[in-house]
Amino acid sequence: MKLPKIRELIEAIKALFTGPYTSKFPGKPHVPHKNFRGQPKYDSSKCVGCLACEEICPAGAISHRDEVTLPVPRRIMIHYTDTCIFCGSCEAYCIANNEGIKLSQDWELSFFDRKKESYETIEKELVLCEICGKVIGCKDHLIWIAERIGELAFSNPTLYQTRLKRFGLVDENLISAARDKSRADRFKILCAPCRRAMTKESEPDSEMV
Repeated sequence: MKLPKIRELIEAIKALFTGPYTSKFPGKPHVPHKNFRGQPKYDSSKCVGCLACEEICPAGAISHRDEVTLPVPRRIMIHYTDTCIFCGSCEAYCIANNEGIKLSQDWELSFFDRKKESYETIEKELVLCEICGKVIGCKDHLIWIAERIGELAFSNPTLYQTRLKRFGLVDENLISAARDKSRADRFKILCAPCRRAMTKESEPDSEMV
């Protein structure tokens, strides 16, 4: 019979006084280690709806749905708990200082109804083109970009108009004016195709120059 090693004997003796390594769950609530990678959770006040987490998720556990027919257009960000592998890529690549979505210490993730309980959502306000109505992006994302590029935001009407609307400094009734297709309409919130079309239509005729 092979004799036990000295290290194993020491650990066995210590266990007699210190108890087992495992927690006493469910008798007592389990407290995971500080580096434990639990359920990722969105912070609606810091997430900007940029979809970086969706693009980088290797398991496809994050998706979104844009609803543009509501009184306030919105983007619904969805995280599927039952698909997530808790790798932390969403937090690592979050552009909002890694705080838009963060790993938590929630580990008890069992549920009875997969269709109703296996996901979490947050909603972000969308910005739509004032001519064609297509989605440009989330309002918080455009403001995030404008704040980081500083005065360069004034070279892009969509960025600085979105930021001014945040403070209620822009007239909301702009669609009727956009139909006139005047040069001033290029200073509205427009998607890239509409801005190109508006710029082209406002250019002087080459034959008249």
